[in-house]
Amino acid sequence: MKHYDVIVLGVGSMGGAAANNLAERGAKVLGLDTFRPGHDQGSAHGGTRIIRQSYFESPEYVPLLRRAYEGWSRLEEESGRSIMELCGGVYIGDPGDITFTGSRTAAELHGLDHEILDADEIRERFPTMDPADDAVAVYESNAGYVRPEETTIANAEVAARKGATLRFAEPVTHWQATPGGGVEVVTPNGAYGADRLVVAPGAWAPQVLPELGLPLAIERMIFYWFSPEYTERVPYAAYSDAHHPVYIEETHGNGQVYGFPMTDGPAGGLKLGYFRKGTPTTPQTIDRNVSDAEVDDMRRRALQLFPRLTGALVQAKTCLYSVTPDEHFVIGSHPEHEQVQIACGFSGHGFKFVPVVGEILADLALDGRSRMLPPTLFDPQRAALR
Repeated sequence: MKHYDVIVLGVGSMGGAAANNLAERGAKVLGLDTFRPGHDQGSAHGGTRIIRQSYFESPEYVPLLRRAYEGWSRLEEESGRSIMELCGGVYIGDPGDITFTGSRTAAELHGLDHEILDADEIRERFPTMDPADDAVAVYESNAGYVRPEETTIANAEVAARKGATLRFAEPVTHWQATPGGGVEVVTPNGAYGADRLVVAPGAWAPQVLPELGLPLAIERMIFYWFSPEYTERVPYAAYSDAHHPVYIEETHGNGQVYGFPMTDGPAGGLKLGYFRKGTPTTPQTIDRNVSDAEVDDMRRRALQLFPRLTGALVQAKTCLYSVTPDEHFVIGSHPEHEQVQIACGFSGHGFKFVPVVGEILADLALDGRSRMLPPTLFDPQRAALR
């Protein structure tokens, strides 16, 4: 049985970043995954993911985001791939809504560059949008998007170049702790041993970590691309990332939506989706078809913010969310096996943290602790998960 310093189970977004960081530090690393980098079966596809720092979910995330931005730049440099684009971000809500108030609080507490806009200022700055008359927004220039497929491919390429052994199309069938504090991982091709194990299974966490009984809701989510109607005042350029921000909007209880500028030219469509309107599923049973009723509902909601989004549906794709009860992540040591580190439950907002999560997992695997890990926010044994 071949032996490694660390085995990474799941070489997707978080696991790929962990393998990259571990190899950077000289560890003998084996990465195992059922799929190949850039696949569309999990949570890391669809062309774009928002990155932002005025974080309404909790100001505790902001130091991690600052570190993640450094990691995004480093991954671009090391891989030679185009991964990150800063086009600004606008977070629109009711004056007392968390989308607005939480974003403003995080920006103020951490001294982030931002502006407060009223509805008329939003319309003037971004003529594609027509928010509610009483809406307010936080605008953050240091926001934008990253490319998920490029990210997972880049981490795998860079990790391999640094010496990691990566085996794709090789699903793990079983893992177990071994006497003496190591681990054994079994695939159809055989068994592998290691001193440490990093488990980053995405939506497969309930199957890979059943002993933890994590209360994860695995949800089927959809993102859509619609074509706008262009006018003299609102031409294609107004929707492009040279002029258009990423955005999050919820006013008058109409359901939070998020989306992006048009990144693939006039024919690509404007991408958006609901942040929280998923249906329970599993990776094995997810319905990859999108119904006419779902498209009609999304268009109705989209028109509340984008009145000219009346053209054809370009495409719609499904993905998987793994949601914890408090919507914070699960990162830390396995409660029963200190040589095993786990990362899951990213609740639909984790991708922007990929580089820093990779660092944290490498810290935990090699040093047993990480100064970047918040003391309790992501604790696998916190009260919300019991």
